[in-house]
Amino acid sequence: MSTVVAEGKTWGGGNKPLNASYGKMMMWFFIVSDALTFSGFLAAYGFSRFKFIDAWPIADEVFTHVPFLHGQELPMIYVAFMTFILIMSSVTMVLAVDAGHHMNKAKVTIYMFLTIIGGLIFVGSQAWEWATFIKGDYGAIQTKGGNILQFVNTDGERVALNDFVVAEHKERTAHKRKNGLWFVSEGTLPTYTVEEVIHGLESHENVLVRTQLLDEHGHKTVLSREESLKQVKTNGKAVVEGANLRVNEYGSPLFADFFFFITGFHGFHVFSGVVINIIIFFNVILGTYERRKSYEMVEKVGLYWHFVDLVWVFVFTFFYLV
Repeated sequence: MSTVVAEGKTWGGGNKPLNASYGKMMMWFFIVSDALTFSGFLAAYGFSRFKFIDAWPIADEVFTHVPFLHGQELPMIYVAFMTFILIMSSVTMVLAVDAGHHMNKAKVTIYMFLTIIGGLIFVGSQAWEWATFIKGDYGAIQTKGGNILQFVNTDGERVALNDFVVAEHKERTAHKRKNGLWFVSEGTLPTYTVEEVIHGLESHENVLVRTQLLDEHGHKTVLSREESLKQVKTNGKAVVEGANLRVNEYGSPLFADFFFFITGFHGFHVFSGVVINIIIFFNVILGTYERRKSYEMVEKVGLYWHFVDLVWVFVFTFFYLV
């Protein structure tokens, strides 16, 4: 009866295909397949943006919020902070892997902990960004053709609906399946009606309408006073506040769809990575890898963490910067 001698686990993989252990090979297979998935999403986003390039929302006008600094326009500052945190968490993961090479349990513990903290900050920041995007700031009017009409003052600065519209005191219950037609259901009713917006626009001569179409200078087209009133009166269909999978106060609903899907899919990857890192972190504390005399598991989860970091660089570039 022959006896098979098991090779010891080493960082280089020993006498194995591509000098990689089975676990690392499987992680690389997953990363390649997941990279193709993200590539498809970003390619679809790029195609859609190119197709609707004249009406695509401007990222600098959408992502201007920073926690605890309400009312200030700080384009891309918080997104840049999120990106920095994620990149630094990738650095701490590299340091954890290097410490594992040297069988230094204390340093692996510290750097894994810092990586987890960075991941939690990123996921929490993304959740806050989602909530802010969904809530919206200014409100807009959706036309019968599905376009978005925003409001600005004579200086071109955005004006919120609550700055010039007064809500009339009247009650209307949102349609639900339990109190209306079984196949009809409404979301949260907007604060104002189209008629109330028209009345507010008529009584504030310094308020103009800005369409979602870009002019030759790359700025959104601002209508004259007469054209503004005409557009809202003849084409105004519904009041839009914030963004969801149906409407988007910032412009094309397709922009919001891609935002939720791509950043949500990436956020799920980061959250999964945080959970896995926490499991590995406790294994490090318990001395599991000390007894195995190998921290290869830290390296494998590190490959995944670097992957989600790299993907965010592409998402950040395509979605926020380009």
